Amino acid sequence: MRGKKSQFFCVLLCAGLLTACRIGSDATVPWLTERDAGRSLEPTPEYQRLTPEPIQPVTVQSPVPEETETPAEPEPDPVISITVSAAGDVTLGNYYDQGYEGTFREMYDQQQDPAYFLENVYDIFGSDDMTLVNLEGPLTLAQERREGQTYCISGDPGYVEILTEGSVEAAGMANNHRLDYLEQGSRDTIAALDSAGIPYAYDSYTGVYETKGIRIGFVSVNEVEQGAGVEKYVHEGIDSLREDGCQLVLVSCHWGTEREYYPEDYQKSLGRKCIDWGADLVIGHHPHVIQGIEEYQGKYIVYSLGNFCFGANRNPTDKDCLIVQQTFYFEDGEKQERTEFKAIPCSVSSVSWRNDYRPTPASGEEAARILGRLNEYSRDLGLQFDADGCPVK
Repeated sequence: MRGKKSQFFCVLLCAGLLTACRIGSDATVPWLTERDAGRSLEPTPEYQRLTPEPIQPVTVQSPVPEETETPAEPEPDPVISITVSAAGDVTLGNYYDQGYEGTFREMYDQQQDPAYFLENVYDIFGSDDMTLVNLEGPLTLAQERREGQTYCISGDPGYVEILTEGSVEAAGMANNHRLDYLEQGSRDTIAALDSAGIPYAYDSYTGVYETKGIRIGFVSVNEVEQGAGVEKYVHEGIDSLREDGCQLVLVSCHWGTEREYYPEDYQKSLGRKCIDWGADLVIGHHPHVIQGIEEYQGKYIVYSLGNFCFGANRNPTDKDCLIVQQTFYFEDGEKQERTEFKAIPCSVSSVSWRNDYRPTPASGEEAARILGRLNEYSRDLGLQFDADGCPVK
């Protein structure tokens, strides 16, 4: 009897094994979907490679309800603003025979920090879209100077870092000191600016700076030495920049008479011609003092910004100067009529008793005094400025 029970249990065991084999081979598994039928239930080699360790439990977020939609991204503003700042004569160095004590070179050697010189105006230049200055004097180590030049100015090529550290993006080079150290000095300056990524312009060479998809072109001419001959450079330069796709064009003019507070008749004539030929803003320098500002055909002519970071004078008698800023608006690449203009009163130095080569915005009574002078010089030009330096309409 005991042997029959054993045989009976063996038969049951074999039947169970056969049933299991049948299910594994051709039976339908209740939880296996039709899509997965016939696929191997073993992990793929790739899956094994990606999950060599046991899978840990994870928290699954609840699915987003069907009625909830992903918020649409805001469309970009079709209007683009471009703010341009301009400052006057920037001389990064000394003139020949100036000595060393109290000079720009001594200050640079003491500070060992190119950011020092434009630190007080960095907030202005760093927040705009482009800053343009008149670079007066070559950055060169050349020794051969121009004969007959009273003051031959030069600075080390490494001083170009003062511009980059100060957020100056463009330089006009057309002035009566570009050739103080002949063509070699000019070539060295161009090489320094190129190495710093700063576009430049002089005579027939125009510059272009691009930001926010807007191309800003600029022309730089030296009327002081070339007189009316610069008109060809201005007219052709503006035309070529427009053909090159520039939506905004500036003209930088080195003109006028030193230490004169009112523009000459030819300055006014040339400034208006620049506007007539297509310039959007005309920026003047060379007199080393500020002159008035005129609005002509809805555009501005700044006759003289005065000195700025000016190494050629250890203690100028008149330290007043200006930064001008204009904001232009573009829609679909087209310049709009709307603009905002501002004159920012400054001093070439952060101290009054000498030149520390550190231009500084004026405030309080000093700012009011400088703007008062600007209004005096601009009165005959038909323009006045309020306490914030904005034109009074």
